Amino acid sequence: MTTITLLGTGLLGAAIGQRLIDKGFTLTVWNRNPARCAALVQAGAKQLNHPKEGLEAASAVITVLRDGPVTAEVIGSLGSLTGRCILPMGTMGISESVALAEQVRLQGGSLLEAPVLGSRPEALKGSLLVMAGGAQDVFEAQLPLLRQLASEPRLMGAVGTGAAAKLALNQLIASLTHGYSLALRLVQASGLDVDRFMEVLRPSALYAPTVDKKLERMMSHQYDDPNFSTSLLRKDLQLFLREARLAGVNATALEGLASLLERADGTDLDAGDYSALHELTDGR
Repeated sequence: MTTITLLGTGLLGAAIGQRLIDKGFTLTVWNRNPARCAALVQAGAKQLNHPKEGLEAASAVITVLRDGPVTAEVIGSLGSLTGRCILPMGTMGISESVALAEQVRLQGGSLLEAPVLGSRPEALKGSLLVMAGGAQDVFEAQLPLLRQLASEPRLMGAVGTGAAAKLALNQLIASLTHGYSLALRLVQASGLDVDRFMEVLRPSALYAPTVDKKLERMMSHQYDDPNFSTSLLRKDLQLFLREARLAGVNATALEGLASLLERADGTDLDAGDYSALHELTDGR
């Protein structure tokens, strides 16, 4: 059986790990907080005391870490990567991903950025959307692995294009959720029945399925058990703004939304589902 090393076992990482175990891979796992490896160990994974441990047995290393700097630090601790492919699946900046690819090259390995759209449910079903960035031959070599996590992994282009696609999509998550929250607030303030409003929205070109996914949470003000948290949404939006500035894109209109999300920092909203930003649009 093919051995894969998984570094990072948070919500998404743990689900990716479980999927690989279910599909017959031998899995070794590491997390800064060892307790977060417990479920995967119980499912059959081997826990590592250090990311470098047992690296010689792994054909590929998947990372699902918080951000680019953490990923670069952990990958740097692995030392020689000769014959190994690194697949970062967490969200990071375009410039960070390009720099990481060069770091991995100097360590003797190859890199295929593979950020994903989707969360725990999609990972467990193998229906994530994988947006790869890297060389064609590296992508083709990793296709058997990627097809266990996504039905149609896509090569977007060179390293950096996968990160660009992921940041663009996460910006849309933030903007769509914010826009819908504002619409819902005004609808309710006017006395218009929300169900009647939804009857107009659903068949229109303005409708997005995420609206119905988050409507119940917003109406009930319940944001527990998240697949993607408010803090991570804020982090990714700030990352989008940084990369937009580097690319010469005028994204100043998003700065207000980033400031709004800052108000969740240090509150219970931060650990909740990202639709908790609805609480921040209450002008009262």
